[in-house]
This record gives sequence, structure tokens and C-alpha cells, in this order.
Amino acid sequence: MEQRSFRIREIPSEDRPRERMQQHGAEALSHAELLAILLRTGNSNESAVHLAQRILNESGGLRRLAESKWEELTLIRGIGPAKALQLQASLELGRRVARSRLPEMVKINCPQDGADLLMEELRHQREEHFVCLFLNTKNQVIGRQTLSIGSLNASIVHPREVFRAAIRRSSASILCAHNHPSGDPTPSVEDIQLTKRLGEAGQLIGIELLDHLVIGDNRFISLKEMGCL
Repeated sequence: MEQRSFRIREIPSEDRPRERMQQHGAEALSHAELLAILLRTGNSNESAVHLAQRILNESGGLRRLAESKWEELTLIRGIGPAKALQLQASLELGRRVARSRLPEMVKINCPQDGADLLMEELRHQREEHFVCLFLNTKNQVIGRQTLSIGSLNASIVHPREVFRAAIRRSSASILCAHNHPSGDPTPSVEDIQLTKRLGEAGQLIGIELLDHLVIGDNRFISLKEMGCL
């Protein structure tokens, strides 16, 4: 057992691409190392990395490999039908990502814009959902997250949870919203207090709270327009 453990520790780091990827990120890996992760295993004579490097050499490089048909891949020693399909699927995903375009970002110019974005998601919920929209410096939405799901009449959220999520996304500002399952968007005392706490925390951190919307049944109220911010 001791001899086998010693051999495992002595495996060169370049033959452990998964560990390198965890420590340094995918961008730090070579073409062969990334390919080795897709292949998962080598064979009795080659590690996965050595097999991957030979495949790249025999196919003429990464671009030629990406252009290879399934039948051509299976002719390379070490690639069976299953591995050939895995490679083709991965390479096709890469091509689709390269062709894809980011969807046009939604811009929040006024409370109505935020309400239009969240109304249908929140108006029929039977519990209170507290949702945060994360915006960049141009007030474009770069992400959204449901931070709390409460009871029929209460949603519990703490400012630190809100701004931790905002910092994680490098947000310039945020817009918060929650629904009232009753359908009546009239803010409660707790809603007003929470809004003020969020606004104060945002000023300290440097991430502005643009608004806090209370969503009812096809109606909403802006706590900023009420003068709570």
C-alpha cells in the first residue's frame, strides 16, 4: 500500500490536469491538458495528457482536430467511438459559443422598467420573494437573484446578503423588489425600514440602491418615489 501511495504522489503535475485546472483555472492549461480532461483516461502506455498531445500531433493541431469527422477521429489510435463522440460534442459546443452573441442587455431608466421586468415573475407568487437586479454603470441589468423566499406576509433579507451578492457581480448599483401575495403593493412599515437600511448600506459600500419596488397584482409601488430613498 505504501509503495502505491508513493507512486501516486510522484505523478508529474503536468499529468494531473484536473488538479491544475482547479488551482489555476482553465486558461492556464495547454491544449493537450484541456483535451486530456475531455478524454478522461489514457491507456496502458500513455497518460491522458500524452495521449491528448499525440492526438493533436497526428490530427495536425487543434483546428484540424475540430474539423475532423467522427470516422476520422476513430482512426486515431486511442480514440474509440465513445471518445470520438465526446470530442465532437465538445468541439461543436465550442463552435456554437463562438457563433453566439450576448443578448441585448435590459436598461433600467425608471421604476416602470424594473416592474415590467419582474411583474409576471412575482405577481402570482404565493410567498414573498425578494429579488435583486444587479446593474452596471450604464444601468444595464447584468444579473438577477432571488435572495429570500418568505411566508405569506413576510420576507426576511439582510443588507449584507444583498450587497455580498452585488459585490460578487461587480455591480455599480442595484434595484430590489419583492411581492405582496395579497396583491396589494402598499408598503409595510418593515418594507420602509428595510429600504432605508439598504440605502444607507449602499452609500457606505459605494453601490447605489436605485429603488425598492413592491409588486402587487399588476400594480407596483416605488419606495423611491414615495421618498423613502
